[in-house]
Amino acid sequence: MLRRLDQTAELVRLPSHLEGIDGLIIPGGESTTIGKLLVLSGLQEALRTQIRAGMPVYGTCAGLILLAEDIGGLDQPLLGGMDIKVRRNAFGRQLESFEETLNVPCLGGDPFPGIFIRAPLILKTGPMVTPLALRHNGDLVAAEQGSLMVSAFHPELTGDTRMHEYFLDKAAGWLSN
Repeated sequence: MLRRLDQTAELVRLPSHLEGIDGLIIPGGESTTIGKLLVLSGLQEALRTQIRAGMPVYGTCAGLILLAEDIGGLDQPLLGGMDIKVRRNAFGRQLESFEETLNVPCLGGDPFPGIFIRAPLILKTGPMVTPLALRHNGDLVAAEQGSLMVSAFHPELTGDTRMHEYFLDKAAGWLSN
């Protein structure tokens, strides 16, 4: 998606890979496995330091879980930083994946295609968290707090670049400060 927007995308696998990047997107996947790899590679503490320093980070699906402060008492490595409580796999198993158009006011008036695959749900937010998208039934599925942004859905699986453009604008704003 970043390449479609004429941006350079670098893989980050080690703490040294964080040097010189302007922001980070943590993709979907299996949050427990990603968390274990963050610990093994030394990235967990390096990323926590960068998050505290204000580096823009966008977490989609598993990335949302990793950025949450509270995942309901489950024991797995997290990055934290975002004052949200999350329920993993809130919408069921892989077979229960779905697509739903979402109203995302910060992206303008056109609906956004939300693709949900074993997605988490934001159950509770702290006072500094701004909701970005709700499902038709009121479920909170995207939010931001300072330089952090999360979505329970997978915008990278759509042809719509607006979520990534919004994140890039956040990153540009952080870099200009």
